[in-house]
Amino acid sequence: MSLLKISGKRPENLGVHNGQLTPCPEDRSTCVCSQQQAEVRGELGPQHIHPFKYAGSAGDAMTRLLAVLLEEPRCSLVTQTRDYVYAEFQTDLLGMIHDVEFLIVPAESVIHVRSAARFGPSDFGMNRARLETLRERFDDAE
Repeated sequence: MSLLKISGKRPENLGVHNGQLTPCPEDRSTCVCSQQQAEVRGELGPQHIHPFKYAGSAGDAMTRLLAVLLEEPRCSLVTQTRDYVYAEFQTDLLGMIHDVEFLIVPAESVIHVRSAARFGPSDFGMNRARLETLRERFDDAE
């Protein structure tokens, strides 16, 4: 249980726009996105994270993703469509809200991901770590 709840205002620019999740602001190290392709010195930028991969149908991948999310403590599902999920995660200690999105792209057999803290100069790598943990749980649920 969080000692505080620092929720802030829900961003208005979340969701899917022309088949893409909202890019991370360039000046924010508290955001990662699998569709963030900006290169730094010939390598993918620090805001890039790999999408989740899946075999089988998009529907099965969505079912598996939802099962993983529903097992997560301090996770609230906000929006769900056939190919998109938006969830809010509350951090353990301060109760800060992080916005986490998933976009299934059946043609590529991937789930694009984005996770961002609503505010603060650093998330101490929490958004990247959360998505990597969710990736492991998603892969294990196969």
